[in-house]
Amino acid sequence: MKIGFDAKRAYQNYTGLGNYSRDLIRNLLTFFPNNEYHLYAPKIVENPRFDFVNLYKNVHSHSPESPYHKRFKGIWRTLDLEKELLKNEIDVFHGLSNEIPKRTSNKIKYVVTIHDLIFKRFPSTYNAIDRKIYDIKFKYAAQKADKIIAISEQTKQDIVDFYQIAPSKIEVIYQTCHQNFKHQYSEEEKSKVREKYKLPEQYLLNVGTIETRKNLNALIQALPLLKNKIPLVVVGKKTKYINFIKVQMQKLKLSDNQVLFLEGVSIDELPAIYQMAEIFVYPSVFEGFGIPIIEALYSKTPVITTQGGCFLEAGGMYSQYVEPNNFQELAHTIDEVLKNEELRNTMKEEGFKYAQKFNPKLLSQQLMNVYKKVVEG
Repeated sequence: MKIGFDAKRAYQNYTGLGNYSRDLIRNLLTFFPNNEYHLYAPKIVENPRFDFVNLYKNVHSHSPESPYHKRFKGIWRTLDLEKELLKNEIDVFHGLSNEIPKRTSNKIKYVVTIHDLIFKRFPSTYNAIDRKIYDIKFKYAAQKADKIIAISEQTKQDIVDFYQIAPSKIEVIYQTCHQNFKHQYSEEEKSKVREKYKLPEQYLLNVGTIETRKNLNALIQALPLLKNKIPLVVVGKKTKYINFIKVQMQKLKLSDNQVLFLEGVSIDELPAIYQMAEIFVYPSVFEGFGIPIIEALYSKTPVITTQGGCFLEAGGMYSQYVEPNNFQELAHTIDEVLKNEELRNTMKEEGFKYAQKFNPKLLSQQLMNVYKKVVEG
């Protein structure tokens, strides 16, 4: 089978959609090496996280060739890509990041992954132009693709509700996380990371873009309420929301020793930071899925996250769930997990078992079944 991918994010993004694209492609190459894989990107850039594709002879990368398309890469990717797909005799094309190119032929089957419709649920967090563009692209992909892959039941329901798509057209296939999180780091490896980032012996961990929806403020407000005065380590890209967080820290008289913000953490170091944490705390208001929760489960780190939405799908029944803006409840739950060793051990072991449902081989087989089904009709 010849399978094409929209690989823009795989080459250009280092987190989020980029991780999803790279992990999916890596796993298909590992478990289904007999297919031919074609990567389409407006620009082929050096990305050490994507170097593995160079090891495979059955992977072919494509970017604009004509002077016109090199100049107007967006037109190539959105309007004219199908011509190249037909030339390469692609059987199925998978849009990995919520969109597919303009479709005029039925010779190629199209699959699209829609990660979330957060811009529809929380429009105030996006500017009007972005919302309009996303809506046009997502709706077109949902209507024109032969099959939609939703990364959670929550996202599937949102696609049905917002775009009136038949549920039978949507397949839920969960994400996995980077393979590094499946490796147990040695004490020596962890010690090097601890020393590099000057991490305390015990700490709470929060990972994710520092933005309003991720709701870091809930955790900041809960810190002074804790009986166990444990510091917090935050790993994530900063947005303007960090200014609000800094103001809250000043009001609560929280020092830099109580809240540590880490930047430049590599994918080789991050799993060690998870594995050394006492608890992973993720009070996000809404997610399409919540990959950091899976990263924590694989790291055997207890998870406290949010009630409702997709969080139970990601965290399983042995994680702890709280109302996202109930600071007292969040502080109480953190204290309970910290003081109860038996509870912590149960959360670690059962959470790790639950994480196996996000096994790459299982998810890759589910994906391949979708490809075969759409190609065979």
